Parts: sequence; structure tokens; C-alpha cells
Amino acid sequence: MRLSELRGRTVAVWGTGREGRAAVTAIAAHGPAGLVAVDDSANFLSLPWEGPLAEAAPLITGEVGFDRLVAADVVVRSPGVPNTHPWMVELRRRAVPVTQGSALWMADHADRTVGVTGSKGKSTTSSLISHLLTAMDRPNIFGGNIGVPLLDLPEAELYVLELSSYQCADLTDSPRVAVVTALFPEHLDAHGGEREYYQDKLNLLAHGPHTVVVNGADPRLAVELGDRAAVRAGSPDTTQVASGPDGAPWFHLRDQPLFPRAVLPLVGRHNESNLCVALAVLDALGVDVVARKDSLAVAVAGFQGLAHRLTEIPDPSGLTFVDDTLATSPYAAMHAIDAYEGRPLTVIVGGTDRGLDYTPLREHLAEREITVIGIPDSGPRIVDALAGLPAVRAELADDLVAAVGLARKVTPAGGVVLLSPAAPSYGRFRNFEHRSEVFAQAVADTAR
Repeated sequence: MRLSELRGRTVAVWGTGREGRAAVTAIAAHGPAGLVAVDDSANFLSLPWEGPLAEAAPLITGEVGFDRLVAADVVVRSPGVPNTHPWMVELRRRAVPVTQGSALWMADHADRTVGVTGSKGKSTTSSLISHLLTAMDRPNIFGGNIGVPLLDLPEAELYVLELSSYQCADLTDSPRVAVVTALFPEHLDAHGGEREYYQDKLNLLAHGPHTVVVNGADPRLAVELGDRAAVRAGSPDTTQVASGPDGAPWFHLRDQPLFPRAVLPLVGRHNESNLCVALAVLDALGVDVVARKDSLAVAVAGFQGLAHRLTEIPDPSGLTFVDDTLATSPYAAMHAIDAYEGRPLTVIVGGTDRGLDYTPLREHLAEREITVIGIPDSGPRIVDALAGLPAVRAELADDLVAAVGLARKVTPAGGVVLLSPAAPSYGRFRNFEHRSEVFAQAVADTAR
């Protein structure tokens, strides 16, 4: 479905955050017969609905919102509305057409788009792709789940998008280059289960992409793809890390050395995989990666990484505070913990409780000496999952600010305090940026 097909139809936009606001603005410009906004979860975190937005789409709140959704010709839901929401279940049962702003946008822009998803690494990988394409004289617009709704993007010849599982779920068009970085159980409460989550995630690939690029080192992704044709980054026949001319690890394109691993400023093996995927995408888009390896090395060396992804915060105490608020699963937190192996480490965990199994985190920390501080809502359950591990010291704090203060007391000099929540931010924070702001402010307020 395209935006132009909403002309003359009644439309209900479900959700009033960034995505909902962008959808109302875009749909209103196409002349719907009627347009309303529905918010069934309005609370103190909700932003004001006023001015041109309210004029274009009156806001309906509470239970009456369901009646407006059912009465609409088309419902445009925000990504934050889960598949398991009782209203969604009923809308599907009644065969009410439901789409998203991301799907409406993709229908008109798929041929000019690189779309990146994955349970881990999609933010860094999509950012790397955009950064490197720009360095290779391929201007592009970067957006999506990274913070810019697709319907707010300007017109361009090339787009690089980070796409969440929620955004992928309603797509009916695949981007020209579809990229998947990793698969592991995530957002199960919103999707209805592990199988449903994988299906929604991989819907990115389901509608005729020109090229599929994946992380070939991810075992669960390999199982889900089966024998599907794909460029499997990290494999000998594409981009990989292998011994270079000096015996040190180098990035390669097949058997051609490109530049040393040391050029990449990001820590962790997972970031090696992210760059392999990004380089494979450039190769698929026709960039001569070997001929331009020197320019690529300069661009890689200048990549600053993403805010909120292993972002270090200077502190006069000598402790290293690290904002990794984008780590919303146990697997993401495990990668972050590994990045600081060999240093005294306190990790702050907890957020929206989606019922995830934290056994993998327990197994990962079985031989690790570490302090874990749990905060609401899922923090206590994570701490319980780690009970009995001999080298794990576990504490609870009332909130993130209290956790930062406690971390200062229990972390040895020269150690690391890592916010890697293994859970999303919603409920107690407006979004992940808000959680980062609170963390950074708490670090500043408790500095000695």
C-alpha cells in the first residue's frame, strides 16, 4: 500500500510518538476522507498533541479509541504497538487493514534503499554503511529506527535505514539490499513468541530484494536462512578478517587484504562482524572495495561509533562510565561485557520486562568476576537468574540514578561501570535517548 492510496479513505493513526506524528503529517497531505489519531496509552511521558497535528487529526484516547480503529478503512500503527496487543488481535480477526508508516514509505522507495535489521548490530552496521558510502562519494540519507521516521526523510537517490523487527513486520516491499546482522530471541512479548519474532524480522527479505547480505558467522541466522542465496559476510568468498601481510588480523575481500583490524576504533569481535557486513554491502552496490581500500581505511579510522553504543563518558574519578543503553537483550549485554574483559567491571541491568530468558547471560558469566546491579523492572529477575554464581556480586537499586551512585562505591579504581541494560527503556523512560540522558546526568551529579 502506498501513501497515495489513502486519498479519499478514512484513516486512523495508532500511536502519537515520533512515528505517529510523522504518519499524520504525511497522510494529511494526501487528502484522506477522515483522519484521527488514537493513543490508548497516554500518560505523563506523552508529548502534547496540539497545533497543526491536532487540526489534521483529532486525538482519541482511552477505550473509545478502539471504536475509531475498527471504523477506519486503514489503520496505520506505530512500531511500538505490539502484535500481541488485544486490539491488534481483534483488528486482524475483523480483517481491518493494518500497516505502518515504514511500509507506506518503503512502497515508494524500495529500489533506492539499503535496509538493515538484526537482533544485534543493526545500529552500528547501518551507520557504518552510510558513513562509508559517503566517503566513497555515494551520498545517502540515513534514518529509520535510529531516530528519524521514514516518513520524515527528504527525497534522495540512496537511503540507508536501520529497521527494527516492529518496522519489518508490516513491510510488503523489500529494500534493494536487505541486510541481517544477527538473530536471537528478542521482543518476544510484542511478537508472540520466538518463531513469530524471527518471521517478523525476516519479513525484510520476503518481498524480492535484489541482494541479501547477512552475517555469515551467526549460527541461528544460518539455520533460518537455510540454502537461500545470500552474501554471507565473514566467509572466505566475501569480506572476512584473516591474517594479513604482517601476520596481524586484517580485513579482506576474499583473498585481497584491505587494511589492518587495528584501523577499526570500535572494540569487540562483534564490531569486526559489523564492518565485514558493511564492506560486503558496499561491494554489492558496486563500490570497488579493493581499489579504494586506502580511502576506506581512512574512513573506517574516522568512524566515531554511535551514541549510546559503548559510548565512554569521561569522569574525574578514574572510573570509566560506558553508555550502552541500546543493548536491550542479554546477548547484546554479553557482547558489551566481553568488550571490557580484563578490567574490573560493574554492569547495570534492567528495564522493561519482556519475559526474556536470562539463562544465556548466566552461562556467559559463570566464570567471570563481575558486579551486577539490577534496576526495575526486570533487574530483580536478572539478578535472581545469576544467583549462586561464585564470582558474581549482585545488588539491587531503586532506579538508574541510585544504581550509578552504588556503582561508584563498589567498582574498584580504574574499573568500568557499564550501563548495558539487557532490556528496553519504555515504561520508565520516554525512549532510549531519555535513559541515556538520565545516566549521563547521574554520572555528572555523583562525580567527585
